[in-house]
Amino acid sequence: MALIYAYLEILFIPITVIFLYFLTIRTRKKSSVPTNWPVLGMLPTLLRNSHRLHEYATELLTETNGTFEFKGPWFCNMDMLFTSDPANIHHVFSKNFSNYPKGPEFRKIFEILGDGIFNADFGLWEFHRKTTLSLMTQPNFYSFLEKSIWEKIEKGLIPVLERFLETGVEFDLQDVFQRFTFDSICKIVIDYDPQSLSIDLPYIPCEKAFNGAVEALFHRHILPEGVWKLQKWLQIGKEKTLMKAWKSFDEFIYPRVSINDGVLEKDHEEYGFNLLKSFKRKYEEINNSSSRGDSRDFLRDTSLSLMLAGRDTTSTCLAWLFWLLAENPSAEMKIRREIEEELHEKEDKIKWRNFSVEESKKLKYLHGALCESLRLFPPVAMEHKAPIRLDVLPTGNHVTENKVVLLAFYSMGRMKTIWGEDCRDFKPERWISERGGIKHEPSYKFPAFNAGPRTCLGKEMAFIQMKMVAATLIYHYNIKVVKGHKVSPSDSVIIQMKHGLRVKLSKRNVY
Repeated sequence: MALIYAYLEILFIPITVIFLYFLTIRTRKKSSVPTNWPVLGMLPTLLRNSHRLHEYATELLTETNGTFEFKGPWFCNMDMLFTSDPANIHHVFSKNFSNYPKGPEFRKIFEILGDGIFNADFGLWEFHRKTTLSLMTQPNFYSFLEKSIWEKIEKGLIPVLERFLETGVEFDLQDVFQRFTFDSICKIVIDYDPQSLSIDLPYIPCEKAFNGAVEALFHRHILPEGVWKLQKWLQIGKEKTLMKAWKSFDEFIYPRVSINDGVLEKDHEEYGFNLLKSFKRKYEEINNSSSRGDSRDFLRDTSLSLMLAGRDTTSTCLAWLFWLLAENPSAEMKIRREIEEELHEKEDKIKWRNFSVEESKKLKYLHGALCESLRLFPPVAMEHKAPIRLDVLPTGNHVTENKVVLLAFYSMGRMKTIWGEDCRDFKPERWISERGGIKHEPSYKFPAFNAGPRTCLGKEMAFIQMKMVAATLIYHYNIKVVKGHKVSPSDSVIIQMKHGLRVKLSKRNVY
């Protein structure tokens, strides 16, 4: 029966193409609300806008007061509810949290992550969270983090940027940030620096595999399950890319979580911090097992999830920040002034020095600029949830068991009803309180780090890393986006820049 359904879904493809043709030649509707076609439902409009789905969802949700019920093709189980309403976000992520686990459908789409924290529910999720939290609250964790970040800046980032400065060539700043965060998170998670951010910019399959993987996972959200499963079986299209990424991840991670290579037996003598060793020990305690295969698979899944979070989310925020600053040079000047006033003595304002985790808290305007980047371009553009029991959302929408609810974080940052008439403007000042401190916004209004019990544990760590990187670049260099370079969000689970961020450097005269 499943095979029959798959064939039925595949038959929809040529029919959809025909409909798309007629849709393109007919006069475009003024409304963003899609037509609910017989058999095909609203899929033609979704596919027609798949190259700009995040912006289309924003237009649609703006027109429908923040919540819209999407009807998919018959037999495909693609009916979904899109929402950007803060009350719905609060309900799903906090008030009725127990009714909205990740669930089997989420796990099916994100199968590549295995038993990592993003796929985990109930007891397994609590285990991941408690273990990670216990490690991140160790007394020496932030000392270790601070040392690791500055070492990577001084030995990786600065030499690479100086080479670009010397040669005068254009380069992709997003790629540089991705390499930086990949090396950094690998050092933290598996105690190994792959040195992808080196002068020769080596090609490391695992590091590059993340980009293709998140694009493929996005397409699993907009294609009928039977279609992407057939692509997977035939090893074609985005599914072929995903399978290659899966292989690259396994080949990179498994050797480094092996008991025989000594990684798990190596403690940081100075800091006493070893994430994988702690996860392995706790996993075997709970499962009453010392099976190498079981623990290696679990550590692979744990490592991959943490690496995905550490590489893509932080690098994405930094890339969008520097584009936004290029568009708003006055904000960049304010950050430079803040660095000089808050981190340096009056008589030594022009001399750069590294700053500590505690000192990073003084950079409040920079913090606001990072929040604006995250508000306008949240790395995770949407979240996927499905209730295990019938539910009624605050907006009055009934959600049946296992119906997919897509929570549109990207759209939330562009809703006037949430952020005001200037919601599309880059204004770091909106994050500064009247007393000059950081203004807090509830997570259901600003869900860049998720919301409720699943709020990201690495939030503080991410801000520390981003402030150190951003302050270093803003203080030392003038960064200009190459004229004519097109900047737009990618069609991906992670909102990267589709064409990268092509820039040229010049040195600031600060010495």
